[in-house]
Amino acid sequence: MDTDFRVTGRNAAAPFALTIHRGDGMVLLGMDWKNGRPPIDFVGFAIQYREPGADFFKNVRNRIGFPGQPVPDDGIRTTEAPIQKFRWVHFPFNADLPGKFLYRVTPKFMDAAGALTSGEAQEAELALMRETIPGKLNVAFTRGFVSSQAFVRNFAPDAPTIITLVPPVGDEGLDFVPTHADAERALAWMGFEARAETLALLDKAREAGAEVRVIAYDLNLPEVVTRLEALGPKLKIIIDDSDRTKGHGRPNSPETRAAERLIASAGVANVKRQHMANLQHQKSIAVRGSGISTVLYGSTNLSWRGLYVQSNNSLAVHSEKAIDDYFTAKRAEDFRDSPSSAGWIDLGLDGVDARVAFSPHSDANGRLDEIGADIDTAHSSVLFSLAFLGQMTRGAIGPALGRALERPEMHVMGIADAEVRAGNLGLNVLTPDNRRRVVRAAALTGNVPPPFLTEPSGLSGVDGNQRGTRMHHKFLVLDFDKPTARVYLGSYNFSNPADDENGENLVLVRDRRVATSYMIEALRMYDHYIFRVASGASGGPARPLELKRPPQPGGTPWFERDWTDPIRARDRALFARAE
Repeated sequence: MDTDFRVTGRNAAAPFALTIHRGDGMVLLGMDWKNGRPPIDFVGFAIQYREPGADFFKNVRNRIGFPGQPVPDDGIRTTEAPIQKFRWVHFPFNADLPGKFLYRVTPKFMDAAGALTSGEAQEAELALMRETIPGKLNVAFTRGFVSSQAFVRNFAPDAPTIITLVPPVGDEGLDFVPTHADAERALAWMGFEARAETLALLDKAREAGAEVRVIAYDLNLPEVVTRLEALGPKLKIIIDDSDRTKGHGRPNSPETRAAERLIASAGVANVKRQHMANLQHQKSIAVRGSGISTVLYGSTNLSWRGLYVQSNNSLAVHSEKAIDDYFTAKRAEDFRDSPSSAGWIDLGLDGVDARVAFSPHSDANGRLDEIGADIDTAHSSVLFSLAFLGQMTRGAIGPALGRALERPEMHVMGIADAEVRAGNLGLNVLTPDNRRRVVRAAALTGNVPPPFLTEPSGLSGVDGNQRGTRMHHKFLVLDFDKPTARVYLGSYNFSNPADDENGENLVLVRDRRVATSYMIEALRMYDHYIFRVASGASGGPARPLELKRPPQPGGTPWFERDWTDPIRARDRALFARAE
C-alpha cells in the first residue's frame, strides 16, 4: 500500500520491484529483482528524478565509472555509470522544494561490446520537504557535511576545509564571522532543516511575544544568542556550567559569556547555570503562548558544531508539555524527586503515541533496562546511530545490541563511537554479520579512493584538541517495517550517566512515519562509514574504485553476493519490499 512515507513502482512489465521510503529531505530507494536473479548482463540501476514544478529529469550521478571511463568532477550520470547496489539513499541538493519529487529507476544492461541498453523503468513520486506528521511533529536533520561529497564540490572544491565557515575552536564561536564567499547559502545547506526549525521557532516566538524556555549544553552560536537576547524577559534559560576548569563553567567560556549577555537582556532571575550531578546535557527549546505550543528536543546543540559540523537531529513536537522542574531544582536530588523524573510523560498528540522522559532518574525510575528489554523484543531490525556507545559497557544497551546481532532473523546495523587509542576517537561500524569495524578519524579525510574528493578536516573541541565528535546522533530504531515501529531519540546518550546523572531528554515515538525518517538517516550514516572501512582495508594507498562489467563465461557478476550471502539477501529484501 502506498502511503505518504512509502510508495512503490507500479510498472508490472519492469523486471524489478521498487519501494521508495520518505525521510526528511532525503529518500531511500530499495530495488529487488522480481523473479530469481538478474541476467548476467545486468550492470546496475540508473536513477533520475524530477523536482517539483520542473518539466525535466535530473540524473543522480555516480563517482565510480567502468574501467577506463573518465570521471568528471561532478560525477557520471547513472544512465552511463549505473549504481551497482540494491538500495540507495538520495539527498537532493534542493531537497527543501515544496511538492512531490518524481523518481525514475531504470535497469541497465551491457553487451559484449560495452554498449549500454535500458530495460523497463519504475516510477514513483512523493514529497520530501514537509512536516513529518502535519500539525503534530516534525523530524529535522542537519546534513552532516562530513557525510557529503556534495559539500566539497559546491563549497570547498579547491581547499577541503571549513574554517572560513565555522570557527576552528569552539571558544571563538561568539566572535566568529564567516569569510566564505557563499557563507549564507553554505550554512543554510549545512544546517538544513534542523537549523531552519530552530531559528524559525525562535523568530516566531519573538514575533508573537510568546514565553520561551531553553535548556542549553553548548551555546556559542551568535545567530542563536542574538535571537535569545531579542526575547527580553520572555526568555528563561538554563545553561550548563559543568567542569569549571575545562568546560562550560570557565569564567570566559562562550556559555559564561552568553549567560552574561542574557542576564542583561532577560534579567538575572531568568538565567540559571546548572549541571545536575554531572552535566546539564539537554538541548531543548519550549515555546508557549499566543497560539504556539512547541517543544524542540533532540541531539542538536545550539553551537557551530551542533548545527554545521556534526550529524544531528531535532524533533519539533507541537505539545503543551513543558519542562518546569529543572528551573526549580537546585540539585540533582531535587529533580530525581520531582514528577518530571518519575517516568514517561505522554506528549498528548492525538493519534500518535509519543512520550518523553527527563533525567536524571532515581534507580527505580531509570529507563536503560526498559530500552534494553525492548531491543530484545524486536522482530525484524535494529538500526542506530549512537554517539557514545563507549559509555554503555556498564549499561543495558550494549549487551542488548550484542544479543540482537546474534539472532539470525534480525537485521542489525549502525555506527557508534570508539576509542582507537588513548585520547583519540574513531567510529565502530556494527554490521549485520556481527562484526565491528573501526573507522579511525584520519580515514574520514585522508586516503580517499579515487575518484572521490578529500573531505573537510575536523575541528577542535572545547579544550583545543581534535577529538570533536562529528557523528553526534543518539537514536535507536526498532522494527521500522512493522506496525510496531518505534524510535528512541533525544539528548540522551543511552548510558548510565545519561540515565542517573545528567539533565537529558529521551523521546519515544511509536509511529512508522517517524521510524522511517530515522531509519534512512541511520542507513545514510552507515553507508558513508562502511565505505571508509572498505576504502582503508588494504592498508596502503587507496585503490581507485570501478564498476564491474558483465563477467566472462564462468565468472561472477557484481551482484553475486546479493544472492549467495544470506545477510546481503536479507538486506536487499528488507528495504525493497513494501509490507
